[in-house]
Amino acid sequence: MSNLPSRPGPVLRSVDDDDDSIPRLAQGLRIAEALLFASPEPLEEEAIARMLPQGVDAKIVLVELEALYRNRGVNLCRVAGKWMFRTAPDLGYLLKKESHEEKKLGRAALETLAIIAYHQPVTRAEIEELRGVSTNKGTIDALLDAGFIRLRGRRRTPGRPVTFGTTETFLIQFGLDKVGDLPSLAELAGMGMADPALSTLGMPLPTDDPALRADEDPLEPDIFDTMFEERLEEEAEAPPLDPDGADVSAERENPTRPRPDPDG
Repeated sequence: MSNLPSRPGPVLRSVDDDDDSIPRLAQGLRIAEALLFASPEPLEEEAIARMLPQGVDAKIVLVELEALYRNRGVNLCRVAGKWMFRTAPDLGYLLKKESHEEKKLGRAALETLAIIAYHQPVTRAEIEELRGVSTNKGTIDALLDAGFIRLRGRRRTPGRPVTFGTTETFLIQFGLDKVGDLPSLAELAGMGMADPALSTLGMPLPTDDPALRADEDPLEPDIFDTMFEERLEEEAEAPPLDPDGADVSAERENPTRPRPDPDG
């Protein structure tokens, strides 16, 4: 008789076993997969969870899908706190000919975007101080048009300058789950993208918390829009014009007052 240890055999389920957790999990995987493929935008975990069979954990489903697609042509990625399918990074070159060429950001815009990402909320004057050069208004406009930055509020300093922060579009474009995933100065130096001597300097921990800081005020409505709305309200409340030139408002107050005879 052989002394070799016996291999553990597969775990067999009884045909009478009424535990249907595995079929429900498999169905949950199919549902989540379909939702993610069909959605043009990243999906929140809560949105996926609402569509899953009762008792199926969305976290488990997403972890399973992420592992399933890890070595596929498309990967399941978590960006901006949401989930989406993206082309595998090493295959992106295959789609360059098929996709339309987007306008690339210049060096000034990239530097400005990096400063906003790491130092937000930040004003234009603070950006210029960190860059050491003036920032053209067109640079800020280009980042706003691209949807990478947004107006957050106003700094509580003389002149009340606007503060800038990054957006969800920025996170999606650069494949980040949150701004805190940006590489540190030491990591940038390790990748050869920064002077190693700078890695010893302090670097703010990037955060894109939407809540206003203690030194920020909310953005007030545009003064011209406010004046226009007030003018519309005044016109709506004004009495209608009388083609005979009579004062309609006065007539409403004294309906017995005779109206002037247009023929004299």
